[in-house]
Amino acid sequence: MGTVGDKWDDEFSVIADKGEISYIDYEDDKSVCSYNPSEEGPIVISVPFPFVDGKPQSVRVGERTMDSITIKNTTDEAVDLWTKIYASNPTDTFTLSVLKPPSANSDSKASQGFLEFFVLEDRMLQPGQTLTIWLSCKPQEIGLHTTVVQFDVGDRFERVVFLLAEDNISMSLASKMPYSRGGRKKQFSVETFVKASRPTGVRKQPLFKNRLPRYDIPKDVRELIESKQIPDAIEEGLTRENYASYFKTLLIMEELQLEEDMRAYDMESVTMTKKGKYFLSLVVPGLAERRPSLVHGDFIFVKLACEDARDETSPYQGYIHRVEADEVYVKFAEEFHLQHRDGDLYNVQFTYNRVNMRRLYQAIDAANSLDTELLFPSDSCKIRLIETTPLIPISCNINEEQMFSIEKILGCRGAPPYLIHGPPGTGKTMTVVEAILQLYKTREDSRILVCAPSNSAADHILEKLLGQNAVKVHENEIFRLNAPSRAYEDVKPEYIRFCFFDEYIFKCPPLRALTCYRIIISTYMSTCLLYAEGVNCGHFSHIFLDEAGQASEPESMVPLSLCQRETVVVLAGDPMQLGPVIHSREAQSYGLGKSYLERLHQYESYYSGDENYVTRLVRNYRSHHHILYLPSKLFYEEELIACRDNADSLLTSLNFLPNKEFPVTFFGIQGCDEREGSNPSWFNRFEVSKVVEVIRRLTANEKLAEEDIGVITPYRQQVLKIKNALESFDMSNIKVGSVEQFQGQERQVIIVSTVRSTVKHNDFDRKHCLGFLSNPRRFNVAVTRAISLLLVIGNPHIVSKDPYWNKLLWYCSDNDSYQGCGLPERQEDFDEDPAQDNFLNYKEEISQPTEQDEWNQESFQPDLPKPVKDEDEWSDGWR
Repeated sequence: MGTVGDKWDDEFSVIADKGEISYIDYEDDKSVCSYNPSEEGPIVISVPFPFVDGKPQSVRVGERTMDSITIKNTTDEAVDLWTKIYASNPTDTFTLSVLKPPSANSDSKASQGFLEFFVLEDRMLQPGQTLTIWLSCKPQEIGLHTTVVQFDVGDRFERVVFLLAEDNISMSLASKMPYSRGGRKKQFSVETFVKASRPTGVRKQPLFKNRLPRYDIPKDVRELIESKQIPDAIEEGLTRENYASYFKTLLIMEELQLEEDMRAYDMESVTMTKKGKYFLSLVVPGLAERRPSLVHGDFIFVKLACEDARDETSPYQGYIHRVEADEVYVKFAEEFHLQHRDGDLYNVQFTYNRVNMRRLYQAIDAANSLDTELLFPSDSCKIRLIETTPLIPISCNINEEQMFSIEKILGCRGAPPYLIHGPPGTGKTMTVVEAILQLYKTREDSRILVCAPSNSAADHILEKLLGQNAVKVHENEIFRLNAPSRAYEDVKPEYIRFCFFDEYIFKCPPLRALTCYRIIISTYMSTCLLYAEGVNCGHFSHIFLDEAGQASEPESMVPLSLCQRETVVVLAGDPMQLGPVIHSREAQSYGLGKSYLERLHQYESYYSGDENYVTRLVRNYRSHHHILYLPSKLFYEEELIACRDNADSLLTSLNFLPNKEFPVTFFGIQGCDEREGSNPSWFNRFEVSKVVEVIRRLTANEKLAEEDIGVITPYRQQVLKIKNALESFDMSNIKVGSVEQFQGQERQVIIVSTVRSTVKHNDFDRKHCLGFLSNPRRFNVAVTRAISLLLVIGNPHIVSKDPYWNKLLWYCSDNDSYQGCGLPERQEDFDEDPAQDNFLNYKEEISQPTEQDEWNQESFQPDLPKPVKDEDEWSDGWR
């Protein structure tokens, strides 16, 4: 540490070189705590509250903690000593004393005689004398507490002190194991192996008319991509001529990344135990959270751990017959079961299920023959003019823009696609439902396919279609297509009659039945079953893709491969919200991360707002107008119109809010980024504690149920920590998840935990595209899920580094709706303008599930355990 010889009235700190200290990042600036007193000079000053294992010491909230500071004069002359608490954050939480502070159980007489100060003035330190003074802290709130203690002996010295104030919750969530990066696991060859038999079922799956080709990855393309070279097929960019080769190459890049990601889950020296007569049970940590994602019909390779990776002994293949919480039931060749002994140690290699990728390759091949106006509408010289006829709305809640878009959809006569651009809460799905019902009512020859990105979203459309009393859809004319991998129990009993299943396994009806339905509802990926069953291109008069911005272009082509030029294609979504989840950064950067909706939106006819191509919905019925203010300004050219009735007494009944008339609050807390074991995901237990505190205050209000509250956080480990803490208070009905898991959803109250609390790790996120920061779309979705109240919990000194979160922070502060640790210096100017369209799709830290191989899906053996319902709603495909 440096020294200066100024007097006390020079109000600045050596370590900050300025007059105020609002935040010290001990992780980013190691110099503030790397003291070596023997090198500082003849006055030797000890270090109070030294770090333990590289972290500040912990102290319980409400309890006093203390440590001594010794100042030794090694000179031959007496010196004057002045000691001062220069800065504390929170303010006035540290004090100095000459006597040791009394303990909590000291008698009252000792406590009355104790005096503490912020300044100890003019003490004479004789030659060779050592003076001991005491530094105390009694925190009243959780989080990082800091202070700078200054010593003036002619020269000025400083000691920076850090303490982590904790409560019972944060202490219970402390890491049990220090983080260590998992080593690279040894790979054994699987070029030759002892095969196992595929799972057998009660009934054999019938053969599809159109079988799914293998689409093996060409060896030369694999080698090129693995050597980090860019294939010619994508280097020149997307054109009509290279459409198939372009996207198939991107899909290969994605598939190779998925293969590599699966390698991270391989296990070494693990045991398997016998389960019944035919199976071995393997416990797979993280399986319940789909890390890795394993389903019935997948297979693994195993080899005895005592056999060297270079040993020529062939590994054994084992097929998964049941996925049960955190274990799988595996069946190998008979000889393996005969040789197995419980207690044997095995090395296990998981395999990536290629079925979804093969479907995407097939969809791109089929899409390559689609009309140019569907794929590249800008290449057509024709100008479309849609003739419309006034309609009588079926729903009384349809507004002017929604009705206008429906009239345009009914006036369409084929390609190019029609877009419904709907920002959050503007009724995109309601518009789609109204259009479908209008077609059903007015055009008997209509055949409609409607797709959504997830099972829950598709079920929601079914519910809305059946819930309209003005138009009764006949039960034999509407069908909900489900993937065989979907759990039977996942469908509400009142809607199971619209599905087709056998022995509680969902199936695709035969072609003659499919062609009788006027409305078929499915997820994007499951529509491949229609093609497999032999539904002809052009069978559907209208294809609706809801939340189209969430699907990659190859995913969108799965249903659109059933198009002809006369098919009316309608895409509903918002290119300003989250795009598809892409694992390969290279594939993402070359265009796989751009949805078909977003690509169309870049053509002039669409982004200019030409009403013959697109309708923009601008009336938001979800959120309080103050919640909408920033998203409207930053993403939607201030066009959003708040239409929700804000006469809500919820805010005024919550006494812990700093401003009960403002529905956006920022709780500032300086926590601590942590990881544990070999898990690379981050958590911040101090923010977990604050989340629980806020939820307990919210649920004490009779106007709020647990189901009205949602918690959004970007890291899987933070999700799990919050869930565990809430379960300990018997509050398990509160949904906790990532931004992606909340897209398309809403809650009365949304709590956002940003996690990050150090600059260094924030920079890591920027580099690797994780977390909230530097991802405007993730910000947009996170802050638009709340209906009545948005609460953000985070470190203001970190989130202010991002232009979007910085605006939210000061939006709260300017409206007296900030509470917590000291604020950073206000920063308005950033290198990038938040108002500009600089949105990128980023890799989400939480891996997505892989849909099951439906071609080989067969019912489970009846003696196996009952399946556990998956908590992840996105069981059908990648979403």
